[in-house]
Amino acid sequence: MNFKSLLSKFLIWRIRHIRTKNFIIILGGVIGLLGGLAAVTLKSAVHFIQNSLLGLDYSYIYIFFPVVGILITALLANYILKERLGHGITAILYSISKKSSIISRTKMYSRMLTSGLTVGFGGSVGLEAPIVVTGSAIGSNIGRLMHLNYKQRTLMIGCGAAAAISGIFNSPIAGLIFSIEVILTDVTIAAFIPLLIASVIGSLVSMLLLGEDVLFSFDLTDPFLASDFGFYLLLGAFCGLISYYFTNTTLFAEKLVAKIKHPVIKAIIGGLGLGVLMLFFNPLYGEGYDTIKLLLNGQASEVLSNSQFFAEVSDQWLLAGLAFIVLLLKPIATGVTIGAGGNGGIFAPSLFVGGITGFLFAQVNNLLDLGRTLSVSNFTLVGMCGVMSGVLHAPLTAIFLIAEITSGYTLFLPLMIVSAVAFSTNSYFQKHSFYAANLIESGDLIQNDKDKQLLSLMSISKLIEKDLLTIHPQQTLHELVSLVKKSKRNIFPVVDEENVLQGIITLDDIREIMFDPESQKSVIVESLMHKPPETVSPSEQMQEVMSKFEKTGAWNLPVISEGQYLGIVSKSRIFNTYRTKLKRQQKEMSS
Repeated sequence: MNFKSLLSKFLIWRIRHIRTKNFIIILGGVIGLLGGLAAVTLKSAVHFIQNSLLGLDYSYIYIFFPVVGILITALLANYILKERLGHGITAILYSISKKSSIISRTKMYSRMLTSGLTVGFGGSVGLEAPIVVTGSAIGSNIGRLMHLNYKQRTLMIGCGAAAAISGIFNSPIAGLIFSIEVILTDVTIAAFIPLLIASVIGSLVSMLLLGEDVLFSFDLTDPFLASDFGFYLLLGAFCGLISYYFTNTTLFAEKLVAKIKHPVIKAIIGGLGLGVLMLFFNPLYGEGYDTIKLLLNGQASEVLSNSQFFAEVSDQWLLAGLAFIVLLLKPIATGVTIGAGGNGGIFAPSLFVGGITGFLFAQVNNLLDLGRTLSVSNFTLVGMCGVMSGVLHAPLTAIFLIAEITSGYTLFLPLMIVSAVAFSTNSYFQKHSFYAANLIESGDLIQNDKDKQLLSLMSISKLIEKDLLTIHPQQTLHELVSLVKKSKRNIFPVVDEENVLQGIITLDDIREIMFDPESQKSVIVESLMHKPPETVSPSEQMQEVMSKFEKTGAWNLPVISEGQYLGIVSKSRIFNTYRTKLKRQQKEMSS
C-alpha cells in the first residue's frame, strides 16, 4: 500500500472521528515538536562549526572565514537549491498574501543549511529568521498534506514560527506573541490555542535537548528604580533613532553589494569586506550574543580581546568610542552579509545593536558623573528591547523576549516604556516594519483592510473573459452585424492582423444604423470604433484595476499584455468573484 492511499484512509478516518478544531490543535503540537527540533538542530550545528573554527590558530586567517561561509552558501543557493535567499520573514508574508500560504518544501531544510554555514563561519546575521522560515515551511506543508484550507494553513505557518522562536530562545511567550505580531494578522481564541501549544512544545524540546545551553540568559542583579524613569524615556527615543539608522543602513549596504551580478565574485568581495571589518572589530563576528553576555556581566573591557588592533583597551572613554563604532558598523556588516549571498536575519543584529545602545547610554552617563549612576546591565537589556521594537515594529515581542531571558518581570515597566517610545519614534520616520515595508509599498501585502486583503487574493489573469468576438478595423458594418447575430455579448473588440487592439464597438454605437442596408455596405468598422477609456495589464494589482473602473465609470476594460489583446475584464465578474471569496472566507472562519 503506497503513501497516498494510507494518507487518504487516515484523512477519511480523521473526518469521521476527530473534529476539525481538535485536529488543528493536534497539528499545532506536531508542528511545535518539529519546529523545536529544527531550532535545536540549527543552533547545535552553528555552535559546532564556530567551536571548531575557534580551535584553530587563525590570526589573520580570521578574515577568510566569512568568505568561505558566504561562498558555499551562495553556490548552494544559486546552483543546487536554486533559491533566492533574501529576507526570509518577508518571503513568508508574501507567501501568505500572494501564494495562498503555500511555502515550498525545500524551505523546510534549505534555510537551515545555508544560514548554518553563513553564521557558523562568521556571517554577521542571526539565525532567528531562517529558523522561522523553516518552522513556517513545516507548518505550511503539513497543512497541505492534511488538506487544510487557506486560513488553516496560515495558522499552521504561525504555529511553526512560534515554535521556532520559542525553541531558539527558550521563550514560549515571546514565540507566541512574535507569531501574532509579525506573521499573522487575525487571531481568534480558537486560533490562539494551537499557537500556544506549538510555542510551549517548541520551548520544551529546547529545554529537554539543550538544557541551559540557550542563546543567552541573564539573572538580574540590579533593581528597577522609579527615579530612573526619565532616563528610560530618553533611551527609548535614542533607540528609536538607532533603529531607523539600523534599517536604512542595512538595506543600503545590502543593495550596494547586491549590484555585483556574478554570485561567486559577489560572495568573495562581500566576504572579504566583512572579514576586514571583523579583523579590526571582532564583535561583528557571527550573531554577537557573546558580546552581549560580556556587557551584561560587566566585562566590557574584554569585548575586543580577540581584535588584532584593540585587544588591550583599558581607557573607558576609548572603550565607549570603539563600542560606538561597532554599533555603527554592525548594520553595514549585516547588509554586506545578506547582499553578498549569505543567509540570515536581522533579529539578532537588532538585539546586538540595542544592547550596545543601552550600554553606551548608561556608560557615558556614568563616565560624565552627572550625579546619578545608572545600571549598565539593566540599560543594556532594555536597549535591546528598544531597538528590536523599532526595527521589527513588534513592541510586545521585544518586551516579553527580554522579560523571559531575564527570568522575571523586574524590568517590565522600563521595558514597556522604552519599547513604546522607540516604536513611536521609529514609526514617525518609517510607517512599516523592516519585513513588511517593501511588500506594502508594492501592494503585495495589505494589513488591517479586509476589502483590500480580499481583492489582493484575486488575480486579473484568472478573470479575463475571452468569449468576445473580435473584428478587423477594415471590415464592413454588414460583417459586424453578422457577428452580432452570433455573439451573446454586446461588446466587440477591434483588432488588426497582429492582434493589437485598435478600439472597441458596442451595440449602442451601431444601434441606429445596423439595419440600414446602405450603411451596412458603405460604413467600415474603423469609423465606428472608439478608444477604450483605460486598459488593464494581467500583472496589475486588483486595487489598481478597481481604481481604473472608478475613474472611468466603465463596466468593461480590455486586457493588454505586451501590446497584444487578451480579452476583457468586467466589473460584474470581479464583484461575483469577490462575493464568492468572501463567503468562502466566512465559512472557513466559522469551521
